[in-house]
Amino acid sequence: MLLPGIEALVFDFDGLLMDTESTLLECWRAEWRHHGLALDEAGFFADHGGDLTEARYAQLGAAAGPGYDRAASHARRTAHRDAMHAALGLAPGPGAWLDRAEELGLPMAVASSSPRSWVEQHLGRTGDLGRFKACAFGDEVAAHKPDPAVYRLALERLGIAAARAVAFEDTPHGAAAARAAGLRCVAIPNAYADPARFTAAGLVLSTAAGVTLDDVLARLPR
Repeated sequence: MLLPGIEALVFDFDGLLMDTESTLLECWRAEWRHHGLALDEAGFFADHGGDLTEARYAQLGAAAGPGYDRAASHARRTAHRDAMHAALGLAPGPGAWLDRAEELGLPMAVASSSPRSWVEQHLGRTGDLGRFKACAFGDEVAAHKPDPAVYRLALERLGIAAARAVAFEDTPHGAAAARAAGLRCVAIPNAYADPARFTAAGLVLSTAAGVTLDDVLARLPR
C-alpha cells in the first residue's frame, strides 16, 4: 500500500536518474592517463553539489607540468564523455519508478545542483524531460546541496508542501538538502558514496534494481 499523503516525487539527476557520475569519473581517468598519470580518486566527488570542473583542470595542469594545454585537454575529455553519454539512458530502477508514478498520477520534479543546460540536454535526448511537471537547477539558486534551496524551488514550482513530497537521492549531501527542505528522502547510494553517511534519509536502499515504487513508498517511515 502506498504511503498516504504523498502527492509528489522529487528526483535528483546525476547519479540517480542517470549514471553520469561513472562517466564523469571515467573521462577524467582517461585524461590523466593521456598524460601518463593516475587520477587520485580519493575526494574526487565532493560533499556538495556544484561544478568542480575548473578545480579539476587546475589539479591536472599542476601535475602535468608547463606543457599542459587546457583547451586540448578539455576537448579530448568532453569528446570521450559525450561518446559515453550517447548510449546512456535512465537508470533502470528509477526509470521504472517514473513509469509507475505516471500510472498513479503522481506529479514529478527534478531538483539538481547541475545547470539547466546539462539536465535538459540529457532528459531531452532520452525523451523524458516532458515527464516532469517542474524542474529546479543549480544555476537558479544561490547555494548548492546540502543547502535546501534547489528543493525549495522545486516544491514552489510543483505547488506542493514539503511534507507531502518524497525526494530520491544518491549522495549524503543531497539527502541532507532534501531533509533540510522538509521532504522525506529515499536514498540509493551511488557506487562512490558511503551508505553509512546517509543519516538524513528515511530509507536507504542498497539498490533500486527490482524494487517497485509501491514497495519503496510503503517502506518509508511515516
